[in-house]
Amino acid sequence: MTVADVLLAVVLLIHAGVLAVLAVNLLAFARDRRRPLPTDLPSVSVLVPARNEEDTLRLLLPTLLGQRGVDLQIVVVDDASEDGTWDVLQSHADPRLLPVRGDGPPEGWVGKPHALYQAAKRATGDVFVFLDADAQLRDDRALARLVGRWIDGGGSGTAMTGVPRYLDRGAAALLTSLVPFAVLAALPIPLVPRTASPALSALNGQIWLLGADDYRRLAPHEAVKNEVLEDVKIGRYLKRSGTRLFFRDLSGEVAVRMYRDFGEAWRGFQKNAALLAGGAPGRPVTAAFVGFLLLYSVSWVAPGVLWALAPGGWIALGTLVLIKLAIDWTGRFPVWVSLLAPVTLALGAGLMLDSARVHATGAVSWKGRTVG
Repeated sequence: MTVADVLLAVVLLIHAGVLAVLAVNLLAFARDRRRPLPTDLPSVSVLVPARNEEDTLRLLLPTLLGQRGVDLQIVVVDDASEDGTWDVLQSHADPRLLPVRGDGPPEGWVGKPHALYQAAKRATGDVFVFLDADAQLRDDRALARLVGRWIDGGGSGTAMTGVPRYLDRGAAALLTSLVPFAVLAALPIPLVPRTASPALSALNGQIWLLGADDYRRLAPHEAVKNEVLEDVKIGRYLKRSGTRLFFRDLSGEVAVRMYRDFGEAWRGFQKNAALLAGGAPGRPVTAAFVGFLLLYSVSWVAPGVLWALAPGGWIALGTLVLIKLAIDWTGRFPVWVSLLAPVTLALGAGLMLDSARVHATGAVSWKGRTVG
């Protein structure tokens, strides 16, 4: 038996495990979609951080202001933007919209946690919906469904997050498709609300919900105020604090266009890829990072090599594409993105290495600010 044969056997074993986890996750998503939703809804505050987001806010705000069936407040914090973000906010004369002009984060804070902390201090709703500025609600009842699904999960004492529909197109979609892949290929979603382990948590900062009383009691953004991966850290913090966390398919309610082109996508993921892989701020190449990169490379980069070296290598390549196709469907990516799965996953390994490089040299920046 050759080294390539042994590696092929290991890859196929890993892929079989991933396919089992993925099947459970997709079944849970489908079952959740069939549940009836409550119609008696509490008041809602949608909290949006905005740093240089004039273009995205022009798309987001009309979808928020057009919502029906909820008592709505929208708090948008302009995080010391250098473009026309404030002008866009001022152009919407609607009493439900509360624009807040910030001066940027103080020492010891990262921009996004501080902006949302400021928004939460002004929020009056019974439920807080945290939404990125590059998101859009997909129809005029989307917010009502989101809140109804949060209540269906238990309401007070629970948090809800999930996978939106992704609108990125062109080469940027290759990298964006790694976002749902990172969760759905590794995390058994039904176990997230059923276990107290912080390791079994996932929070997508693009869209998540928490009761106002729970937010004020736990103060999650204060707890992670200096974290670049604030959403991951909040998910773990909430689990440690006894909050039940639900991860759901939210593609029917929320759409997100993260990046305009490949270069912007690379720079956006560059700031956090090494940290997601187990690196630490200021010390990105840890034992955890090396171990994760090795496992990732064996699982997702090796199949492309095995296709050329091992007689059965095409099987590993086929299961890789099958896994990616199923996950991409949840984010509604085009089929061509899935067919280029080997390219995307190889780029993922490159992203981790490049992210480690820029974190090690202190060269990480985003939207005009140093990160980390």
